This record gives sequence, structure tokens and C-alpha cells, in this order.
Amino acid sequence: MRERLAALVKQVCVAGDRRQGLDDDLRRRLDDVLAVLRDEHAEPDTSHDDPLAGLADVFGLDEQDAELLTIAAAPDLDANLALAFGLLRGGPSPARATVGLALELASLPTLSGAGPTYLGPTAPTRRHGLLEVSPAPALWLSRELWVPDRVLAHLVGVDEADPLLTPALVLPVPVDRLDVDGLLAAAVTAGEPLVWIRSPLGSGGLSLAAAALSEAGIGCLALDLARVAPDADLRRVLAVTTREAALQGAGLVLVHAERLAEHDPATLFAALAESVVPVLAVGDRPWQPLWLAYHPLVLEAPAVTTEDRALVWDNELGAGIADHRLATFRLAPEVIADAARYATTLADVTGTEISADSARAAARRVGGSITSGPALMPTRPPTFADLVLPDHVSRPLHRFVSWAAHRDEVLADGRLVDVGGKGTGIAALFSGSPGTGKTLAAHVVAAELGLDLFRVDLASIVDKYIGETEKNLERVFHEAESLNVLLFFDEADALFGKRSDVKDAHDRYANQEVAYLLQRMESFDGVTVLATNLRGNLDPAFSRRMSFIVHFPDPDVPTRQRLWERHLARVTTDPADPVQVAHLAQEVELAGGDIRNIVLAAAYDAVAAGELVGMRHVLAATVAEHHKLGRRVPEHGFAQ
Repeated sequence: MRERLAALVKQVCVAGDRRQGLDDDLRRRLDDVLAVLRDEHAEPDTSHDDPLAGLADVFGLDEQDAELLTIAAAPDLDANLALAFGLLRGGPSPARATVGLALELASLPTLSGAGPTYLGPTAPTRRHGLLEVSPAPALWLSRELWVPDRVLAHLVGVDEADPLLTPALVLPVPVDRLDVDGLLAAAVTAGEPLVWIRSPLGSGGLSLAAAALSEAGIGCLALDLARVAPDADLRRVLAVTTREAALQGAGLVLVHAERLAEHDPATLFAALAESVVPVLAVGDRPWQPLWLAYHPLVLEAPAVTTEDRALVWDNELGAGIADHRLATFRLAPEVIADAARYATTLADVTGTEISADSARAAARRVGGSITSGPALMPTRPPTFADLVLPDHVSRPLHRFVSWAAHRDEVLADGRLVDVGGKGTGIAALFSGSPGTGKTLAAHVVAAELGLDLFRVDLASIVDKYIGETEKNLERVFHEAESLNVLLFFDEADALFGKRSDVKDAHDRYANQEVAYLLQRMESFDGVTVLATNLRGNLDPAFSRRMSFIVHFPDPDVPTRQRLWERHLARVTTDPADPVQVAHLAQEVELAGGDIRNIVLAAAYDAVAAGELVGMRHVLAATVAEHHKLGRRVPEHGFAQ
């Protein structure tokens, strides 16, 4: 760069000799600054380090572009050149070059087409964000030129990402196996400008893109558009991002690229297709022909298997720490890396060793999708030990978790995908009376799979107006598909009742809502749980689409005794008034949720009285619970 500035100084001196009409003071000051510039740049440059040459090579600039870019950058690189520019413009202060001055220093006639060609809106330096020109209404020749701060920093050897992009940058984790046929790497090597990678939940679009760029010997700059502010100017964001990738000599990967379709896709995708670096756009939607005048290369990202995730865990934590259960958590490789960093930080802070359990806790914390929506996760994730159920109920729940945990391994065999038009998700139906453990079981399944529980409030879904219920359901499924969650429909019979005979228009539209739900469940790529109090109300068509149907019976005497013991173990009881668990289990025919409410009420009453929990408190709370439920209370009030 020093050699280019030395050449510019010679042109400045020539321009200074032409300024014969300056007053004596300006003439003297100009001669003085020119003398200083000659001395400063008299020694030849021996470094042979010319970042502008590399810039010209990446962005396809010719020597004239490079010279004008040097002129625009000079005032910010050398204070004496800034003062010389100001004096050449007839002023006493430092100034930037104008279009007219730049053309003069580059020996380009102002009456020719050189100005619009090299400094107009379509010029390479302007199009790629390397040079800016002040806007109208200033006269064309008097408009000022400048180089953005990020490009200036690159010219002096400082390469830090533009602050505009920093919040949205992500660190990809390449997974070589995902580009199994090498097609994406070949496309990058061949100079394909834009590739669309469809990557639904569970697939590894970002890791595939990073692996392909690595295979092609190119760096990777990854930007997550979901982290860009909703009101941001995406055209400017893309311009700055593509420029940043080019400055770093990297390919550009755009995550959640489907967002571009919401903001003038034709313009945005056309700009990406003209980028000087390869652009790999990763989105969960199929490519739409209207997004671009031509059809780019479109690839499907393969699923990230349990084996892939195990390798990433081992690379991040070291071999032998992560177990198979942790690898079944359906996390993207970059999320696994983030979870591993979190687990490492937590271990450093607490002075403990990283274990499979601490890594699982970190995965739930980092990989969870807690949002402002209806995502639920208890403070302490529940386990199967928290469920008090008969064995014939626990067994299918364990099997349900096992199926969901190994789903990616099964689907990796392409012969089993989309057989008979079926989707790739897993759905279960939990039926039983209120309080029998359906919701807790859904929480346990979610926790075992490392997922958050996305509970659907059906009261806000069902709408009396025709067509609105389908729209509400679509919003629910769309949001659930964008998160790593277990979709939980509670009180499902409110929406999923038997399809009625068509007697009027309302019945016909109600049946259409059910048909839409059935179709949408088929295409949902995730885990769904439906909970209903009355299994008999469900249409048989739902049963055919359920991977599991688990009935939660009202607890029998042995189960009720285990429930009483489990809940009473969490409070301090009064030895002088022991709680008769066997008697309560025999006499109080309530579900587990009701028993929990009784113990909680007894604890409140005991604390309020300054006492320990005794049988007297439990009996009083039992009577109150029966009154609340509208149940009959025996004359002896359950006392022995």
C-alpha cells in the first residue's frame, strides 16, 4: 500500500503544479505539504505487501479501479494527503477527494464516460461496497469519495468482522460424511455462485456447507439470518456479509435463508447470485422458481445421525465422556459444540469434571428452545423415577423414548423413508382420567430426549369462523418445526373428536379441519403427543396414525400407596401424628394429581399453624379436595 501512496503523491504534486490561481497563503501551505509528502514517500517500498492487489484479485478490479480506490482511501491513511486534497480543492482544511479530483489524479478526462464507469452505482468498487460516493443533490464532480471503515482496516492489515454482522455470526462444525458424494464441494470448486440447501429439522445443512467449503480449500463465514433484527435492511446486511466473506477469502453460508423469501426475494437472491464468493443458502423450505430468474443448484441436506453426533461430542469433549443416550439428543453439530463449551465453562467454574450427566444438562440448557411462546420445561427435568405407574404403562413409555431417540438411525436407511406416504415423525396418544400422569409423562419423554415441551392451548386454536382453525394449527406446526421441541396437545378431545356425519355446512367444515390436522401430522418431522381424557371420543383414523397409544388407568391401591409415599417423602411429617399411608391408599380413591394437591395443601396448613405435617392435616386436606372435585365425603371423613 505504501508503494501505491508514493505513486499517488507524484500525481498530487503534478496537480499542485497546475494550481496557479491559489492565493499566496494557500499556495505556500500547498507547497509546504507537498514537500513533506515528497520526503515521506521518497524511500522506495521494500515490503512487497500490497493488500489492495489481493482485494483487486478477489473483487475483479482492474488497475484503474485500484487507483481510484487508493485515492478514496488516501485521506484516511495519511493526514498530509488529506490536507493536500483540501488545499487542491481550494480550502484551508483537510478534505476527501471529490469525483472531479479523483478523476484528475487518475488522469481520466471528466468529459469522458470514465466517471460513471468507474465511480457510478454499477462500478465494481461501488457494487461490492468498497467505495462510497456522497449522494445528490451535490454536483456529480463535487461529490466526495470515501472507503468504508471495514475496507480501510483490511488495507492496513486488520481483519475483524464488521460489527453489523457480529451478533449473527455462527461457528459451523463441518461433518465430512454429509457431503457423501462430494457434489457440493464439486459445485463450489466449479464456481457455482449460488446453491440452495434444503435443510429441515434434524438435517445438517450448515455442517454440510462448511464441510464442502473445507474440501474445496475455502474458509467459511456463516451468518444466521434468524439472529438479524426483524426490521433490519436485508439488502444492506447481505451486501456487508458478502463483502466480509470476500475480505476473509471465505465462502458465505446463510442459515435460515428462507427469511429472504419474506423480503423481496427476487432482488435479494439476484444480489447473492452476483457475489464474488460462493454462496450456500441453507433453508428449511423447498426452492421456489419465482425467487430467481434462473434455477440454481438445489441439494437436500442429509440427516445428522446418532453416529455423526457422537463423533462431534467426542471431538468437543474428548472420547469417552459422552454416552449413547447423549448422542441421541437431536441437536445440530454447531449446537453440540456450543453445549460442549457450556459444559466446559460450568465445570471450570464449579471445579468439577465434565461427565455425561453434566453434558446432558448443558445440552438441555443450550439446545433447548425456550422462547416467548408456550415452551415449557420444569426447573428440574423430570425422569422416569418421578412417574408412579404400573409396569404395563411404563413399558410403552420407555419404548416410545427409545423409538424417538433412534429415529435418525432408522431413517438413515433410505428404504424406510416415506413408505406409503408416511412422514418421519413419531406420534403418541396418552389417554386417561385427569391427574393420572399424562402431562408429567409428556414432560418425562421430552426431558429424556433433550427436548423442550411445546404445549398447545387448544382453547386458542379452535375458532368458530370457517378456515381460522386450520390457520391457527398451521402456525403451531410451523413454529414447532422451527424449534427442537416435543409438540404436546393437551385435552386433545376438544379438537380431535369423532368426525360427525355431514348434516350441515358446519359439520362439513369441522370434518375438513380434522382432515387437515391428519395431513399436517403426517408431514410433521418431530415428536407429537396427544393427551385426552376420553379415548373413546377420538376418531379411529387418529389411532391408525399413532405410533403408540398409552392408556393411563386410575391408580389401584398399590399404586396409590406408592403415590402417597412419593409425595409425603418431600415434606417433614409429625412423629406424634404419623400419616397412615396404607389407610389413605385404601380409602382415598383419587388420581396422582389429586394426591399431590392434598399433600401440598397439608403442607401449607401445617406451616401456617407452625406445625409439622400430621395425619390431621392430611385428612382435612383430603376432605377439602373432595369438596373441590364435587366428590362424596364419607361420614367419618376418611379417619380410621
